[in-house]
Amino acid sequence: MTINIPNNRINTKASKSMSALLSRQDYLVVQGNDLARAFGNLTSFQHKILDYCFSFVKKDSQPIDIYTASALDIIHHLGLTASGTNYQRVGEAFKVLNEKTALYLHIQRANGTDGIRMTQLFDNIDFYEDGKIEFRFSQSAVPYVYELRKNFYSFKLRELANIKSKYSLIMMKLWQANKMGNQLDVTIKGTMEDWQSWFLGDRKRWSAGRFKQRVLDVAIKELGDKLGCWFLIKTIKSGVRVVGYEITIHGKDTRRP
Repeated sequence: MTINIPNNRINTKASKSMSALLSRQDYLVVQGNDLARAFGNLTSFQHKILDYCFSFVKKDSQPIDIYTASALDIIHHLGLTASGTNYQRVGEAFKVLNEKTALYLHIQRANGTDGIRMTQLFDNIDFYEDGKIEFRFSQSAVPYVYELRKNFYSFKLRELANIKSKYSLIMMKLWQANKMGNQLDVTIKGTMEDWQSWFLGDRKRWSAGRFKQRVLDVAIKELGDKLGCWFLIKTIKSGVRVVGYEITIHGKDTRRP
C-alpha cells in the first residue's frame, strides 16, 4: 500500500525543522563579526593558538592561502619552555581546534529560502615531526575569518598572549566585534542564553550568580587591570529572575598623552 503525503505537509515539517535549527543562536554565525562568539567551548590555551592562526591573515590574503607556523615559535610566543610536554600541548591544541571549530552558517538561496551550511573553520591542519604546522581555512569560513581579523586585531598579538583567562579573551573579541571604528565606548547586549553560549559553549550552563562571579567578574577584573578599561554592567531581569545583561565597555583613549 502506498501512502501519498502532500508536498505542502512535507514542506511544513521541513520548515519547522529548519526553524528549530535556525533558533540555535549559539551555533549560527550569521555575520562576520559573530565568529567572535562561536568558540566558547575552547580553553584559554586553545583560544591563544587560534588567535595565533588568525594573525597570519593579512589584507592581501587569498582563500587558497596555506599558512605555515612553527610549534617552537608558538611556544616562545606564549612564554613557555621548549620541552616535549609543551610541543605535545601545541599538537593537542591543534587537534582540538580541528575537532571543535565546527561552523553552522545561516545561508539563503536567491529565492529567499533559508538554510544552514554545516562546515568547519579549517580545511586542513598538517602537523609535521620537525614542528612545522601548515593550515588552511575552509572556503566557507574564510570571509568570516577575514572580517574578524580586520575588526578584532586592533589588539597586538603580544597583548593577547598576556591575557590568562579564556573569558577575558572572549570578552576582548566581543568588544572588538561590536566596535565601530575608533569609538571608545562599546555596548554588548544579550540574553542569559546568549552570554552563556558565547563564554561557555553549547553544553555547560550555570546559575546567573555563578556565571557573573566565575565568568563576567573574572574577565572584567583582568581586562581592567591589564588594559585600563572599565565596565558598566546592567542586569536585565524579568521579575526577580536574571534574563540577560547589557555591558558597556569604556576603553582607554590611547591618543591622549
